[in-house]
Amino acid sequence: MTTTPASGAPVPGQAPQTAPGEALETPPGQTADGHSRDRRGSPVPTAGMIASRIMELRKRRGLMIALIVLNIGFPALFMLIRLLLHAFAPRANQPAGNDIIFKILVAGFLPTFGFIMAATVGCTAGSRDLTEGMFRHLVVTGRSRLALYLARIPAGLAIVVPLVAIGYTIVCAVSVFAAPAFIDDSNVNIPPGLSRAGFENWARDRAVPVICLLYNGQVPGTVTCAGSAGWSKSAVTPAQPAPAALEALAVKIARQNYSAQDGYAAIFRYPSNSLMIEAGLWIELDAAVGFILGLGLASLMGQRTGPVILIIVFQIILMPILIGVAIPHLQDLQRAVVGLAVARLEPSGLPVAAGLPGVTGGAGGPGNTLLPESATQASCVILAWLAGWTILGAWRMMTRDA
Repeated sequence: MTTTPASGAPVPGQAPQTAPGEALETPPGQTADGHSRDRRGSPVPTAGMIASRIMELRKRRGLMIALIVLNIGFPALFMLIRLLLHAFAPRANQPAGNDIIFKILVAGFLPTFGFIMAATVGCTAGSRDLTEGMFRHLVVTGRSRLALYLARIPAGLAIVVPLVAIGYTIVCAVSVFAAPAFIDDSNVNIPPGLSRAGFENWARDRAVPVICLLYNGQVPGTVTCAGSAGWSKSAVTPAQPAPAALEALAVKIARQNYSAQDGYAAIFRYPSNSLMIEAGLWIELDAAVGFILGLGLASLMGQRTGPVILIIVFQIILMPILIGVAIPHLQDLQRAVVGLAVARLEPSGLPVAAGLPGVTGGAGGPGNTLLPESATQASCVILAWLAGWTILGAWRMMTRDA
């Protein structure tokens, strides 16, 4: 039998006794079975750690302004100027949206600047604690260094992905809703959706502009071609009566043009839904790769300026060379570059990002200048780069002196 003094304290050497039905009080930081609730050593970042990283990046006003200007401001301003030009001078300026403008922006401007700005965010996230002297304070909290590094990945992507998506959505919206009501084929405005017979009948009624602008052969001497079209950029080419011989030639031209590689059937007023979805996912992939690369490189080097310069040189100078030129005896090394792998996954409806818009085809399409590489190989290269730079950045953070 256990005795207890009048004061209620247990006798030394004996466990405290509780009354029947009374729960034993759990010490702070422990569960009922005696295990610690302290999760600071866990390598898995918590929601609070991720939220704090997002707030740290959002407070950098210069970085956020640059992100908004490049990813949203420039595409919006470009489309706004086109809308205003067409609104005030429709005879001289085409409608703001069309398939060609979409492809030029999506294959050239958006992925390039999206990659650079995403890499800049990654470099900032990977070096901020060191440059501002906060790394020592984070270490003494007892948090896992691996969790501190991994928390930067969802935090940075939570900022980069929405901004890139907003800018891309603006381009898609204008390209679709402000698209022309006709198909522009070599400055000849043609109604959309014509069958082969309908296209031939349409060309017969407009023999002179069809012969002058769509014919690749010798123009008959009886046809006088004006220097520039006199009709509006916003209206279908008007009908013009012509002799029977010219009408027959126009029908022949239309028959050849209809199914040509860049002929009437291959021209679209605005991008298809499938192309817009694929291109949007591809641009987001490119931005995510840029962010992971910047994050790992900045963590490895311990600064922001140097990695940003290296990534800009890599994207602007080296990538066009590696994509467009096959270097003898180094082709396997070229295939291992992440930029070439990302370009290989570019939707086939877009021109190659490093080529001239409208001159080279998409990856695997006509005019392709990329080295032969399957989509599976490209995916493996991208995954290897993402995993490799994440491991390098995390390893450097875990081994760095506080």
